[in-house]
Amino acid sequence: MWLKSFVVASLLQLGLAGAANAAGPFGSVKIGNWIGGAFSNDETGAFSHCAATAPYANGVILVVAQNSAGSWLLSFASPSYRFSKGENAAIDVIFDGQEQARLFATANQSNMLTAVMPANVTRTFQKASLMVATSGRTVLNFDLTSAGTVIAALANCVTRMKADGLSKAGDFTKAAAKPAATADKQGTPAAKPGRTGSFSGTGFVVSAGGHIVTNNHVIDGCIGDIKGNLTGEAAMVLRVVSRDSTNDLALLQAPGTTTFKDVAKIRDRSMKSGDSVVAIGFPFHGYLTSDFTVTNGIVSSLSGLRNDTRHLQISAAVQPGNSGGPLFDMSGQVVGVVSAKLDALRVVRTTGALPENINFAIKTGALRDFLDNSVVPYQTAEPKGELKTTDIAGNARAYTMLISCNGTEQADAKR
Repeated sequence: MWLKSFVVASLLQLGLAGAANAAGPFGSVKIGNWIGGAFSNDETGAFSHCAATAPYANGVILVVAQNSAGSWLLSFASPSYRFSKGENAAIDVIFDGQEQARLFATANQSNMLTAVMPANVTRTFQKASLMVATSGRTVLNFDLTSAGTVIAALANCVTRMKADGLSKAGDFTKAAAKPAATADKQGTPAAKPGRTGSFSGTGFVVSAGGHIVTNNHVIDGCIGDIKGNLTGEAAMVLRVVSRDSTNDLALLQAPGTTTFKDVAKIRDRSMKSGDSVVAIGFPFHGYLTSDFTVTNGIVSSLSGLRNDTRHLQISAAVQPGNSGGPLFDMSGQVVGVVSAKLDALRVVRTTGALPENINFAIKTGALRDFLDNSVVPYQTAEPKGELKTTDIAGNARAYTMLISCNGTEQADAKR
């Protein structure tokens, strides 16, 4: 009972100065180990904030909240803490081993440090799978698997309480989970900016241990679970291992009990202009076939937009949903990661001409550097002989995945 009492006390105390006089919870937020709801200022009876807590094996309780003013707060609470009221501390947080930020926390209570999260840190927290927090010599790890759904539920809680009042409090989780519309990760028309929806892209397995490569923008903005499934097989929940927003790459991993006999092999020789390629992915999933699609083309150029040498320009047709999928040479080796297509409407408005068959893929040099930095084993191969497109597609079926999630629509120039 002591832990339950401390969790409730942490929820009641959370906030900026003066939030100790809080009452609640009203309604509920229950997601995994997270519990919470809406709270009021006990002196005025007015709505104060929505918060949720989760206890961790390291002895710390993580508390996330949004107050009535719209600020996001992150607190670290423990019955073993002994802070002086008003004491300050710098806390460095690293998400998924990539994104990092420094938070400045204050002890409004002796057993809890609270920091205001800037908007960019909140977005990163929302989509991360792991957070490492460091303060002085103390290093703590926090699993954030359900954090995205918690953030959505708390935002829903604040919106409803400000509109309807505490008397209308209910299950904030259910309302937050309803998708506003269906949309493809790259922007299949349906959801409006800032709303939630269902998104999808493509990925491919590169190790027997279930490491999966996709584009960073495929999972950017995902809330809650990211799922992957081979055609005709059940979906599995994937965790984020690492991300590289600069090169638009992300590494996911299947559950530990999952193994893959067949994985993609990366070509160890550079491509030449005019070489034939095959793109495989899941474009417009839910609108077109549920199976992957296969398109042929050539390497049109060895550089992308504005002579970006990290990319290949290809003529193989790709659509929203192809992002993150493998690009093959005619021997069935991966020569790139499909990443984008030229925005035809924008080009028409600028030049008056309609571009055709101008698409892009990330070269294997950037891919291999990313995998090496992530300490992931992968296979390389020399191109030997030429296969039929049907054979390349048949082989790819064993390791090409549909990647899907619920999330917020992003105003991304790549779409």
